[in-house]
Parts: sequence; structure tokens; C-alpha cells
Amino acid sequence: MEQGRPQIYTIAQLTNRIKQLLEGEIGVVWVSGEISNYRLAASGHAYFTLKDADCQLDAVMFKGRMSRVKFEPENGLEVLARGAVSVYARRGNYQLVVEELQPKGLGALQLAYEKLKKKLEAEGLFDQKHKKKLPLLPRRIGVVTSPTGAAFRDILNVIRRRFANVHILLYPARVQGGEAAAEIAAGVLALDAWGVDVMIVGRGGGSLEDLWPFNEETVARAIFAAKTPVISAVGHEIDYALSDFVADMRAPTPSAAAELVVREQQVLSEQVALKRRRLERAARRIVENGRHRFDRRRNSYVFLRADELLRQQRQTLDELRARLGQAAAEMARRRRERLEKLQRAVALLSPQARLRQQLESMRHVRNRLRRAGAALTEPRRNRFAALAGKLHSLSPVAVLARGYALAWKQPERLLVSDASQLKPRDAISVWFGKGVAHAEVKHIDPTGGIANYDSGKEI
Repeated sequence: MEQGRPQIYTIAQLTNRIKQLLEGEIGVVWVSGEISNYRLAASGHAYFTLKDADCQLDAVMFKGRMSRVKFEPENGLEVLARGAVSVYARRGNYQLVVEELQPKGLGALQLAYEKLKKKLEAEGLFDQKHKKKLPLLPRRIGVVTSPTGAAFRDILNVIRRRFANVHILLYPARVQGGEAAAEIAAGVLALDAWGVDVMIVGRGGGSLEDLWPFNEETVARAIFAAKTPVISAVGHEIDYALSDFVADMRAPTPSAAAELVVREQQVLSEQVALKRRRLERAARRIVENGRHRFDRRRNSYVFLRADELLRQQRQTLDELRARLGQAAAEMARRRRERLEKLQRAVALLSPQARLRQQLESMRHVRNRLRRAGAALTEPRRNRFAALAGKLHSLSPVAVLARGYALAWKQPERLLVSDASQLKPRDAISVWFGKGVAHAEVKHIDPTGGIANYDSGKEI
């Protein structure tokens, strides 16, 4: 570069220079702040702002790191973020690329535990109404735990000491680490499908991180879905996992779970013997009471004078039989008398006699009706004949028969009553009493016709 001339940067060059200075000078830092503008993109990357009372800082956490966060970030939450300060070249602003995120004042695992606990409790997974009773004498006990851990050895020792002839089915599963939750859940579902009588799910004590697989949602839902009663035996007495709340019963240790699920054989034998003795005493009391009652019945009047009682009953039976025969004869006599009365009444009220009376009455009424009908119709028939004759005399047909004719103008078929309705060369039809004449008008004389006949003039 020539001396005296300033160095000129492009925007990209300057941005990259600033990026190198920030990343090289500051590097990885811990930042304390409050989350705001939190947004989870479809890609799985999280974008948010860290702020305090005076300033704010853009931050991004990529999907691979987000999968390790044990709590749900949200606006307003105070957090500690560890990451590298860098520059987003496209916009030219600096940001914190977060690699680790923890809630401030409360551990991430504890926060995740509390949130999941509230969620499962709201869904009813902890309700007592879902708890199943443990079987009294299970034949097959399923255990989901590590085969090399002390928890399984403790369970075996307790069960063999208390009741040796019990079958134990172990589903080996890791109880610590990232893959443990999936293996525990698979073990619960597998033993439930195999049909064990009761199931123990647990491990020995440890830190919250060590016990965390038993706080996973997959394990809690697998225990809740199982039809087999489940005992959760995780940690020591002071440790409570979410599996303890979901399970049908919680035991503080695996050994305590074994004691709950298998009662001691000696205690059971003593209880059986005690119940046998009680049953024998109760049976003896029942037999003794029955014998006393039998002796009292045997010495009673019923058994000592049984023949006397039977004689009295036979006599009473004979008296009742005689009274029954008399009552039956009396009833038959009354029924016979009633039947005879009914027969006489039927003879007097014979349907045939009544039918003959009704037929005679009907014939009489028919004759009266015929005479009355003739008296009513004859005058009307005579009057009708007179009216018909009069109507015939007034009929135009009768007039035509006497020598008159009707003229019709064609083709209108108009009846002509006045010669003025016609004109020369009009076609007419003339109706006579017998036959029709078709003619053509040659001349019209309006002075002739019926008018001259009425005045005495020549037609």
C-alpha cells in the first residue's frame, strides 16, 4: 500500500476482522441474564435475548446442544449461559453461541423434575383410584434393574429367605446413563406382557443425576400403562423419583420392596396353623350345639308322643273329608237347580220363536211401505205425464211437424228470424218436420212474411 493512503475494508472484511478479534480475545464465557424473545425454530435451533437492567445480548443455541437441556426455557427465566461470543456476519451484530444453559438458583435437573411432576400430576397419573392391590402370594415376580447391581442381590436374598419357592424373572436394564430410561420402560412393558404377578422396578441410592432415568417421562408412562401391580424401589428413604408417584406402591429400598411383595413363609405357616385351630374350634362348637339341640328335640313331646299326634291328625283329616263331601254335594245341587231355571228361561225365550215374530212383523211393514209408496208416486206419475205432453206440444220439433220450417244461414249456422239478416246469393238450410233443403237466396222482400199475416194482408 502506498504511504499516506488509508486501508479500505469491504463490509465482509471488516466483519470478519471483528469476528476474529471477539472470538480470539473473549472466547468462551459464562453470562448471567434473563431470557426474553424466546423462539424455537422449526429446525430445532433456539433464538433468544439475554438481558439485565441495562443491556441485552442476542443468543442462539443450536439443535444439538438444545437436546441436552433438562428444562424448558421460557421468557422471564433467569439463567446462566456458557458460550462463545461471535459475530453473525449477515447482519453484522455480535451474539452469544450458547453451548450450555442452566437455570439460575435452581439446578436444571431439579427444574425439569418439578415441571414433569406437575404435568403428570395434572394428567392424573398419580391418582389413588388407579392404584392396583398387590397379590397375597405371587408365584412369579418380575424385576427390572441392573443384573450386576447390589439392588438385585438384595431382592434375591430377601425373597429366598422369606419364601424360597417363588419364581423371579429379571429383565436386565441399565439404571444410569442416557440409555437407561428406554431400557427400563421396555423392561416394564415386556414383563407386563409376559404375565408376572407383581413387578419391582428400582435401583440403589445415588445423586439426582444417577437416579434421573426413573424421573423420565417414558418410564413413568410405562409404569402407569402396565396392568401388573408395580412397586417402585428407587434410592434411599429420602429420595423420591417420579416412578414412586406413578407406581402402585413405593418402597424406600429394593430390600423393602422384596419384603412387601413376599410375605415370610414362617409367618404364613403360623397364620395358616392359627386359622386351622380357629376353624377346628368353630367346627367343634357347631357340632356340640347341634348335638344339644338334637337331644332337646329327641326328648320333646313331639318325638315321645308321635303316635298320639298322628291319631289326632287322622281324625281331623276324616272330619275335613266328610265336610268337604257335604259341601261338594250341596254345591252340585245348587248348580243343578240353577241349570234347570236357565233351561226353562231359554225355552220361553227361544230364538226361533222370536225370529218368526220378527219375520211376520217385517212382512207387514213391507206391505205398508209398498202401499204408501204407490200412494205417493201415482199422482206424481200422472202429473209428469201431463207436463210431458204439454212440453211436447211446445217443442219446436212439434211445431215443425205442423208445417212450419226453420231457416239457418250458412256457413255461420245462424237461425234466421228476419229477412233483413240475409242478402241475395246467401246460402241457407231450411229444416222441415221431415228433411232439410239447401238453397240460395235470390231476392229479399222485407214487406212480406208473418207481419202481413197478422195484419190480414196477403202473404
